[in-house]
Amino acid sequence: MVVIIDPQQSGIAGNMIVGAFVDMGVNPNEMKTIMEKVANEFGKTTIHLNKINKKGIQSTYCRVEIPEDENPHIHYTELIKKLDTISQNTDYDPKIFELSKKVFQKIAEAESIVHGKSLQEIHFHEVGACDAVADVIGSVYGYYKLGLDKTQVIGLPVSVGGGNIKSAHGRIPVPVPATLNILKGITIKGGPVETELATPTGAALYVTFCDEFKQFQPSLKPQIIGYGAGRKEFNYPNVLRIIQGENQIPLEKINVIETNIDHLNGEQLGYLFDKLIKEGANDVIIIPVIMKKNRPGQILKVISKEENTEHLLKIIFARFHSMFSTMVP
Repeated sequence: MVVIIDPQQSGIAGNMIVGAFVDMGVNPNEMKTIMEKVANEFGKTTIHLNKINKKGIQSTYCRVEIPEDENPHIHYTELIKKLDTISQNTDYDPKIFELSKKVFQKIAEAESIVHGKSLQEIHFHEVGACDAVADVIGSVYGYYKLGLDKTQVIGLPVSVGGGNIKSAHGRIPVPVPATLNILKGITIKGGPVETELATPTGAALYVTFCDEFKQFQPSLKPQIIGYGAGRKEFNYPNVLRIIQGENQIPLEKINVIETNIDHLNGEQLGYLFDKLIKEGANDVIIIPVIMKKNRPGQILKVISKEENTEHLLKIIFARFHSMFSTMVP
């Protein structure tokens, strides 16, 4: 199985990921319960999960409702401590909180680079405690509920928007510095609208969930498709698409057996080479090297299909055993 996170059109935000996961089959009541239960430890929070049509695309919209005076900013270290306390006093799987902490660490590290401060000094200027916690916990819960930790997750290029936005430090360019730091090394593209499309929270979840990043969608048979709606209205569907399907590229695991040799002569090596090829090795490589005390030796590398590896190892060890048993001490 493979999962494609596709933020090419409308970027990515935490609530869009939550909506897409619910659209893919996560129970909305269970999602609402865990998001509210955890986020309410930081301030009053109400979660709304509704079907909505975004310019012709039926999708799920997650709205995190928080009174403005109930969403204070919080230091990174304080946030992590509170998540640890909640994890110890709940029946939810601890791995949900562990992965959530890694997401917040990515955001904090990006902020620390921007502001030139240590992680202990960082607090989230643009990300209040309640909404960020709700988005991250909900997204990570959905990630595990759908079993995405057991499949390959591929990210496509991220649309980041454009222009500039108002922040705690005045007007700053889009993508904002923290988002840009989080997405280092990943293909991003500007537009197609003059506003922020990729948020720090969405970007941190994206890089945490994805195993690899590709320019184009690989070959697959789609089976489940989820659309998570964004808050803003554009002249096109403002949705994040996530696709789960069957990978059509056959995968085959190849093992490499490698060992250093300094006691076999040319004839013995030649015999071992031919024997391994005959018994199913895909390739055998012998590299001359100089070992300790300037002794000449070889590195033996054997490339093997997984089902042949154990058999080839037995041949190698049998050859070594035969050689050493005939040596005179």
